[in-house]
Amino acid sequence: MRPSLAVALAVAATLSVFLRPAHGTGSTSTLAIAHGSPSIVCGVLAGVFPRSIQCARADATGALSFPLFPNVSFASVSGGHGSLCGLRSDGTAFFCWDAATLTQKRVYNDSTALEELAVGDVQIAGVDRNRTFVHWWRADSAFPDKVTGSYRSLTSGRGFTCAISTNGSVSCWGPRSGEISVAFVNSNMSTIVAGDSHACGVSTAGRLICGGNNEAGQSTPPSDSAFEFGSLALGSSHTCAVRRYNGTVVCWGGGAGGEYTPANTTAFVFIVAGGNLTCGLTGSRVMRRQRSGPSSFKDRAEEFSFSELAAATKNFSLETKIGAGSFGTVYKGKLPDGREVAIKRSESGPRTKKFQEKESAFQSELAFLSRLHHKHLVGLVGYCEEREERLLVYEYMKNGALYDHLHPKNGDQTSVLNSWKMRIKVLLDAARGIEYLHSYAVPPIIHRDIKSSNILLDSNWIARVSDFGLSLMGPESGDGHLSMKAAGTVGYMDPEYYGLHHLTVKSDVYGLGVVMLEVLTGRRAIFKDEEGGNPTSVVDYAVPCIVAGEAGKVLDARVGQPGPHEAEVVELVAYTAVHCVNLEGRNRPNMTDIVANLESALALCEGSHGSISSGSAD
Repeated sequence: MRPSLAVALAVAATLSVFLRPAHGTGSTSTLAIAHGSPSIVCGVLAGVFPRSIQCARADATGALSFPLFPNVSFASVSGGHGSLCGLRSDGTAFFCWDAATLTQKRVYNDSTALEELAVGDVQIAGVDRNRTFVHWWRADSAFPDKVTGSYRSLTSGRGFTCAISTNGSVSCWGPRSGEISVAFVNSNMSTIVAGDSHACGVSTAGRLICGGNNEAGQSTPPSDSAFEFGSLALGSSHTCAVRRYNGTVVCWGGGAGGEYTPANTTAFVFIVAGGNLTCGLTGSRVMRRQRSGPSSFKDRAEEFSFSELAAATKNFSLETKIGAGSFGTVYKGKLPDGREVAIKRSESGPRTKKFQEKESAFQSELAFLSRLHHKHLVGLVGYCEEREERLLVYEYMKNGALYDHLHPKNGDQTSVLNSWKMRIKVLLDAARGIEYLHSYAVPPIIHRDIKSSNILLDSNWIARVSDFGLSLMGPESGDGHLSMKAAGTVGYMDPEYYGLHHLTVKSDVYGLGVVMLEVLTGRRAIFKDEEGGNPTSVVDYAVPCIVAGEAGKVLDARVGQPGPHEAEVVELVAYTAVHCVNLEGRNRPNMTDIVANLESALALCEGSHGSISSGSAD
């Protein structure tokens, strides 16, 4: 019998906006199911104060919602067999309720704040806010009392609790830990979610991996492309996942004999599961408040035929070629409705290693750009996946790449970008796009290839970050890192990532710091002073002068020395850049601080020479 997917309308209508995506049984989230007899679905209210918990009976059609502890604000909830727990907003206490009687009990009350809760069959696990330990409550002797270490993505099932360590490896505890963890031994994981007796997760390479009980086929996921699936929901004997590019749900297990789509073409933002029940949210937006401009989840990307895109580019003629991105050549095209677009085409054979890399890059960009939209990210129009052909269709950026304006091939000067005000405005635009990826996408997205050729300018000279072919989902904790082989562009690559294979959001900060120095000096990331000279990095060239208070010696002569309103501005940008390229990632600023500095710089620049098109205002 296939478990049904019910849209929890009573809860969704009341909860309005959730703070982050939900997951399966026994994971911390803003929506959870306590399964049993009866089962209840509960969520944390947002946009109101207090952020209390609102619930509805999951097994009663048209059931009215009801509050739990309505005068207290909660950060998250987690559900297990017959019980539900809520973590108070300050993290210093959590309360649990019996699903049948709604009897409440405070289980934890201490000055050490918790960040995550994971309710299993009998055990409750928690991670502290500083991520230094995992602690258990109500567990028998099969679980430790406490384990030290830095963990995230905590999740609990029947007889096991698992979490991801800072290096991406999975650790599990409890009597069933061995049969669960063995599936993840050779993988670096981005997320992991528990069901009753199995667990699934998405690796940092975007692949779906499951392990544990497979009696009903719940641990045999359908063949997937990299980054195809986002939100996961695991029940007693079934698993469901949301496809990133269109929001539809696919499930497997439950004795159904393969995969099935319980809600047909309905698009879901996220889903949760417990027992044989799965619930999903369709009408809300999973987004924290965006301070840096408009953003939302994007509608489904258009699917084009190969013949349509060939016609749009005059059969990919050389005259329509405008550049190259990660694993593809970019062409300018015109669709039948008159829209001008940029079309990136992957071009290698299907049996080569390069094809596999390009397939991964294609799926990565499709997954990320289909679900995210922001004023300072290049927008995805659509895609084509036909036989061996993989193409992505983007909004056309009329004014090209920042790199080409800073380093024109024919020596032409671009007046629009030859004012400090305009250059700083472009940096601010790009920083806002990266800030969105780091601070508002859940989990965070690490671009991995921030450089001036990946910052494009539209017809209004608004800068947008492009090329997500190397992007990865980062650890949910801002101080975590992924361990993986370095990829990116020489000159922009974080030394910690290149040398130690430690990838963090601060790796993007380093790349932006190099771009900032490039904008200030007019020099390439790696350049030669003279014919036959040794290559020099712009970091080694500019940082010593800036630190010595002699930034004027390295400024781009095409813009000229800063005017009376600009000296303080350029100095602020220069020192921000120096901090961004610090050798140690922990000493680099976060993107929110960088945006704040650039906003201050642009505000100070008001009144100086140079103008900004009215179309570029936020």
